[in-house]
Amino acid sequence: MAIKVMGIHHHAVRIDAGGHGLDAFQAFYSDVLGLKHDSGRPNVPSIPGLWINVGNVGQIHLMGGEFPSPLAKVPGEDPVDVHVALAVEDVAAAKAELERLGVHFWSLVGVAGPQTEQLFVRDPAGNMIELHQYDKCRCAAANREQ
Repeated sequence: MAIKVMGIHHHAVRIDAGGHGLDAFQAFYSDVLGLKHDSGRPNVPSIPGLWINVGNVGQIHLMGGEFPSPLAKVPGEDPVDVHVALAVEDVAAAKAELERLGVHFWSLVGVAGPQTEQLFVRDPAGNMIELHQYDKCRCAAANREQ
């Protein structure tokens, strides 16, 4: 049975190019695009960045710092790499389905929030996709109040 995806929640991009500071990115997304940042972004040591709110259903995650990051487990498994994040109905069921199908994935626990597990897979072209529990992500406006 396929994983039940509830929605697209964020697109993560790297912001190291050009030596610009976070203030330049915050000004661009706010002053040019009219978007505000999520002040509730957790502090991730050695991963500077901003989460930019896009309406009520998503965000753009701007991520800086060294690449590969200290969160990289092995080459090619770095959550700070460019990716798209999809919210799934049940992350434990998604993990079981990936295992059943023999799809290579890796997980990260506790970085996006306490007891939050993120699963990472790559599509056939090598694009990284994050899967996370739909009600545990600050990407949806309803969850930003928590």
